[in-house]
Amino acid sequence: MKIVIAGAGSVGFHLASLLAKEEQDITVIDTDEEVLYKIRRKLDVLTITGDATSPAILDEAEVAKSQLFLAVTTSEKTNLLAAILAKQKGTKKTIARVSNPEYLKEEQKEAFNTMGVDKLICPQQLAAKEIKRLLKKSPVTDLFEFEGGLLTIVGLTIEESSQKCGKTVSEIFGSQHELDFRGVAILRNEETIIPKSHTQLLGGDHLYLSINSKYVDKVIALVGKQVKPIKKVMIVGDTPLALRTTKILEHDYAVNTLVPDKEIGKKFIQQLDRALITVADPGDGDSLIREGLDNMDAFISLTPNSEINILTSLIAEEHQVSKTIALVDNEIYTRVSQNIGIDTIINKKIIAANNIFRFVRKGNIAAIATLHGVDAEIIEFILHKDNQVTSKPLSELKIPASAIVAGVIREDHCIIPDGTFVCRKMDKIIILALPDAIKKVEELFK
Repeated sequence: MKIVIAGAGSVGFHLASLLAKEEQDITVIDTDEEVLYKIRRKLDVLTITGDATSPAILDEAEVAKSQLFLAVTTSEKTNLLAAILAKQKGTKKTIARVSNPEYLKEEQKEAFNTMGVDKLICPQQLAAKEIKRLLKKSPVTDLFEFEGGLLTIVGLTIEESSQKCGKTVSEIFGSQHELDFRGVAILRNEETIIPKSHTQLLGGDHLYLSINSKYVDKVIALVGKQVKPIKKVMIVGDTPLALRTTKILEHDYAVNTLVPDKEIGKKFIQQLDRALITVADPGDGDSLIREGLDNMDAFISLTPNSEINILTSLIAEEHQVSKTIALVDNEIYTRVSQNIGIDTIINKKIIAANNIFRFVRKGNIAAIATLHGVDAEIIEFILHKDNQVTSKPLSELKIPASAIVAGVIREDHCIIPDGTFVCRKMDKIIILALPDAIKKVEELFK
């Protein structure tokens, strides 16, 4: 597939990295030659220096021959115009990154679709929704729902003091046959492990489980975590994401959002209904304490500075806040943050890139997700026809050892299958696969 990416920033680079593994024909356009040079050093892609809204640059990128045009620069106007021009020149599908959530209203989407923009992606909107989902299940570090929530994949941290430390997967979970769930991955430092029955859990491990959603709370309790309801939430930051998150949470929680000055506070108030807006230094621990940090159930740090978000979240952890969420846009910081005790990391650019990525995968793919720091992908396949997958039990299929079937959705039922399970036509198969297994899994289920 020939794909043209306009924008070599964080979203564009992450997309190019994912696509390079797929051996796609990728061209990246950006006005910054230095950024493009860094991409060329790391990835096998073609780069073009120039403005993506220039017809000449689009011709040089051969967009007329492309199946997909991704406009993901930091400029909303550039993305929309570039996508429209690319569609006029003959690209099959266009996706544009936008910052204004109003563009996602149905009438606006239809208008842009008429002009040639097939899909709009708003990182702030996607990240705010992710935060809302995570607050519903406070003990989890990651939460992904498939098929309207029939199957849920959650991440949980095994504390050093936990009685589960040192026990094997079978010792912890082996007798719980009445609960539909399975361990699908362990993140240990920076290593991703597909757990076996004999795998020991260690303090600091991030354990990922696929669960029939009816049993999520019971399985969380089994791991030794307590589901505590969230009522009071403190948000810090003056970013568009901070505003969007406050807006999406204010009707369900008592929200206090801290912003650095009065003018920003006034702008926030104009767009909100119930949230309390407080002027205080979001990066100052003493200010957080004065504004009631000790009484909060959740703390969400969404300033534009990743270091501040990490440090303030650690302060909140020290003050026994049940749930902490930090915006971390730097991938290196993402890994470090998880290892030093930050509860949950949000990277809005990676969330957006993953959302876009599903449009370029091969096979009958309905959804795709990645776990922060985990070197693996979760892919949902739909079996549109009978083939070898529907004629043999799972144990006899050549599923790579570095992949695991997380669950199966059959009609409106969730099944956590064992080796004797046989798939049927129209089943939806959710698989977690490490990079070396992805192509083999796609070939098997395509």
